Amino acid sequence: MSFGHGGPYGPGGGAPQPPTPDWNAMADDTAARGRRRKWLLAGGGLLATGAVAAIVAIAVTSGDDKGSRSDGSASHLPTPQDLPSGTPTPEPTFSDVAPPAPPKPLDIISSAKRDKAPLSAGTLFPDKKAVVQGRSYPRAATSATSSCSSVAQAGLATALNGNGCRKVFRATYTRDGVAVTVGIAVFDTKGAAEKAKKQAEGGVAALNGGGVNFCHGPVCRRSTNAIGRYAYFTISGYTSGKSVTASDTKALRAGRDLADHAFRRILARGNAQASAEASATTG
Repeated sequence: MSFGHGGPYGPGGGAPQPPTPDWNAMADDTAARGRRRKWLLAGGGLLATGAVAAIVAIAVTSGDDKGSRSDGSASHLPTPQDLPSGTPTPEPTFSDVAPPAPPKPLDIISSAKRDKAPLSAGTLFPDKKAVVQGRSYPRAATSATSSCSSVAQAGLATALNGNGCRKVFRATYTRDGVAVTVGIAVFDTKGAAEKAKKQAEGGVAALNGGGVNFCHGPVCRRSTNAIGRYAYFTISGYTSGKSVTASDTKALRAGRDLADHAFRRILARGNAQASAEASATTG
């Protein structure tokens, strides 16, 4: 059999040639079916979401206001009558106001307006012995005078009177042949006491008594200092009448010990009064 040049469906063949497929139409049809499928899926999702929402809405709105538990049983919500009626305990509050500062001893003994404790030779030198760093100095005599210049030597009288000295209290102590007189001058203010200290020349006169006699002629050692409204002085020497030399350590140490004793006795006044003020404030 011969098919000629056109093949079995060629122009010369005996059978009719089949139609050529419309590829563009087929593509459009496939795309349309894909779109319809997406719409169906989306619509199904919306329907499912709506169904869930309807179920939730039914669960929320069905029944009364008793609510429900996960096991299906009803549970009552608390009503205003069921709530506690008591007033809640308030939270503690703290004040921002700081407590008053405790009184300072030095402030008290710096002014006559606050320094009101009894003042005498007995309150300043109350003990029969002054003990300093383990060294004991028996007390021989005490005195008090409002004539400050009468117990001052050389230029000290001018410094005392010029700054308003009120009184001078003295006490004499002895140890191992050395005697020391301590003189405490009282002023109204700390400023007056400091000025008297700076202007002081000479020193306090030695106080004899109790079998002690010293520093009336031979050279003796002097010191001057101040604390608060008090200026205090010492004069130290030998009861034998021997003069104190520049290299002498025995008389020097005795003078320093008694000066320290005077300082501590004055400060004790401030401490006692500060403690009393603090007790009155807190009480």
